[in-house]
Amino acid sequence: MLITPAGLAALPGASVLDVRWRLAGPPGLSSYREGHIPTAVFCDLDTDLAAPPTPPGPGGRHPLPGPADFQAAMRRLGVSGSRPVIVYDDADSTAAARAWWTLRYFGHPDVRVLDGGFRAWTASGLPVETTTPDVPPGDFTASPGGMPLLAAEQAGAFPASGVLLDARAPERYRGETEPIDPVAGHIPGAVNAPTAANVDEAGRFLPPDRLKVRFEGLGVTPGTPAGAYCGSGVTAAHEVLALHLAGIPAALYVGSWSDWITSPERPVATG
Repeated sequence: MLITPAGLAALPGASVLDVRWRLAGPPGLSSYREGHIPTAVFCDLDTDLAAPPTPPGPGGRHPLPGPADFQAAMRRLGVSGSRPVIVYDDADSTAAARAWWTLRYFGHPDVRVLDGGFRAWTASGLPVETTTPDVPPGDFTASPGGMPLLAAEQAGAFPASGVLLDARAPERYRGETEPIDPVAGHIPGAVNAPTAANVDEAGRFLPPDRLKVRFEGLGVTPGTPAGAYCGSGVTAAHEVLALHLAGIPAALYVGSWSDWITSPERPVATG
């Protein structure tokens, strides 16, 4: 599920997607135009990896795209089912993990995340380009269901039989601050597991054994069902990837907190 800069440099024929994105900006496309991995094309998290949000309706701020729309986006970016896809962002793989998860959910068999992202690539002294490559259309066919996911009702009931991990920062989990969504707090019974603890100072994932110890400390022991959510299903995809690296299958609540709070009947916990 991960690949090193050297591994990518030695891998011929792969589709490379630049998924640099920041919630508060600047747009990732600007970074892409300033320099990117050769052959990489820019994949917009907001439009290629999510459907348009429809507040105050369901789905959250980054709803799961429909199969036809996602298939069209991936074909436009040159993705084919018969070739590996490498995804990367700046460093910590938060946005890249959303691309990894969405491609896997829609059935792509070989998706890998560049561990350490663009920062690791440049630190390795590998080449960077500023021109946009002209890639032929791909033939990827989207077939949903390749990864488990949770609807709101399932997420709410999940702590009764498993561990639901909240991937947001502790202060947002506790409800002390909420800079993005109109309601602060967390899903009752969820356990806080900030994604920042999944990576080292350089943004690379911790070794699988260390990730396993981390999640076991949060209650995800062998045989325990695991699920994850965040604000809008982006950092939670990073949590799911970290869990998979530790050998733990996990489901994603794509709509996450921004979907949960659209119904006043759903309970909110703080502290």
